[in-house]
Amino acid sequence: MPDPIPASGTVHWLGAGLSTGSGLALLADRAERVLSWARTPERATARLARLGLADRVPVRPLTPDALDAAVGPGDVVVSMLPAGRHPELVRLCRRRDAHFACSSYVSPEIEAAAAGARTVVLTEAGLDPGIDHLLAHVLVAQGREAVSGPAVAHFTSYCGGLPAVPNSFRYRFSWAPAGVLTALLSPARHLTDGLVRTAPRPWEETRAQRLGAETFEVYPNRDSLPFLDQYHFPPQWRTETFVRGTARLPGWHDAWQPVFAELLGGDRDRIGALAQDLADRHPMTDDDRDRVVLSVELSLTGRDGRTWHGGRLLDLVGTERESAMARCVSLPLAIGVTDILDGRLEPGLRRAAENAHDARRWLRALEGYGVRCVPTDRQPAGCSGPAQD
Repeated sequence: MPDPIPASGTVHWLGAGLSTGSGLALLADRAERVLSWARTPERATARLARLGLADRVPVRPLTPDALDAAVGPGDVVVSMLPAGRHPELVRLCRRRDAHFACSSYVSPEIEAAAAGARTVVLTEAGLDPGIDHLLAHVLVAQGREAVSGPAVAHFTSYCGGLPAVPNSFRYRFSWAPAGVLTALLSPARHLTDGLVRTAPRPWEETRAQRLGAETFEVYPNRDSLPFLDQYHFPPQWRTETFVRGTARLPGWHDAWQPVFAELLGGDRDRIGALAQDLADRHPMTDDDRDRVVLSVELSLTGRDGRTWHGGRLLDLVGTERESAMARCVSLPLAIGVTDILDGRLEPGLRRAAENAHDARRWLRALEGYGVRCVPTDRQPAGCSGPAQD
């Protein structure tokens, strides 16, 4: 294990897009100094004013040379930029002996850039991925206590950013349209009925699913299977269902048929133009309120027939001050950064709270900021009772 480099107390927050929220305010309270870097400083200034941080967080124009010159040993670089920028930022942090944090998935490029780091490279510390990881770790730990030994397991995790007031498009962009389309074009791999299945076009597996007290449309997202190990599923469990996916409002699949047709026939340039067209036709305005829904559930049946079900539901609507998506992405990320500032994390590549103990601590912190994940009431037949904290 390389000798760790302690945090300096300075945080560089990169980007001022739709996911910048009250997590930045948390860091302004906790860090010695926070700097906001943005390609459009005027946009960052307006967002900081809405968060009440205009006089507390200086804004600097984001250019590679300026950032490289400003980052010092032990600083924490927090990226809200597109995921494709993260490997180069990790390399910058390695050159400067600085820490790095983002809410995006680990990629092979990030893994390579983080190899042997003496600083922390924190990833998957947002909403999905992020809060979903926390809930999964807690439910798996509870399930292992409730049903000892071999068991049949069913696990689902669905998350969606939705319009709080349904519209004809059945969606409102709370993050970059290009990212939404790219995710739809990524094949999805999951376990269903004990078999590994791959969906080349994930939206074609859209189906109805009850989450909490409502029915949504859901479909699988990315490759679910590596998370079996990440969530510490014990080898004695026979996992019949393991799906991580996306939730949408009822009617979304029908409303998006023209988009799917474009995705099937478009090249990279056409899809980029489609993303811009969708952003222009369906903008997120100051009068809109978004909604975040995240449901994580685990059901177990032991060899003796004993059953157990655990579920958690996050359902949050945005406010005039910030969107639900901004709160749910920026707060867990900021909590992870405070762990870096406090020296809680070992050097190297890390993901949001990698065990049940830390996951509970993060969830308690989130609840203090109004992000609460409640036990779900719905239970499969024969379940012995709801999961308990």
